[in-house]
Amino acid sequence: MDQVFAPWRIEWVEREESDPGVDCVFCAFRDDDADRENRVVARSDRSFVLLNNYPYNPGHVMVIPHDHTGEYGELTEAALLDHARLKQRAFDALETAMGPDAFNAGLNLGGSAAGGSIDDHLHTHVVPRWDGDTNFMPVVSDTKVIVEAVDDTYERLHDAFAEQDGADVSGPDSAVRFA
Repeated sequence: MDQVFAPWRIEWVEREESDPGVDCVFCAFRDDDADRENRVVARSDRSFVLLNNYPYNPGHVMVIPHDHTGEYGELTEAALLDHARLKQRAFDALETAMGPDAFNAGLNLGGSAAGGSIDDHLHTHVVPRWDGDTNFMPVVSDTKVIVEAVDDTYERLHDAFAEQDGADVSGPDSAVRFA
């Protein structure tokens, strides 16, 4: 039997299933200052960028508006514009840091039937793609191989966001901020 090693995943495996004091994990990350620990890599006035704990590919991020809603139509014009601009910055940072051949981006809206695991706080998934990034593993063994540790991806993306115009970097453990 072949083995795929991913020792950085032990923290996720051994985590508490849920924090009874947290109603929404995205709102908790929005309000918390532990950006590196939470894997929040960038912030703007009304949105933030979070690395996905279950990435489809290295660099899989979510752009999340601050507003707690699962309804796209409930976002204000200012929130929509901020979310779109931060998503654009995420594409640019991923391009700089990882040089993918393409991207998938999308939202899971409408509840569990859409396939998302968090449906009461909308978020846009941005997934970098490379020619040939699909191989036999998902088909034959229902296994996805992620080739880079999420902490290493955080470093690369943090640096790429920090290079962008208007970036404010207060330290390596804080998300890059944009006004």
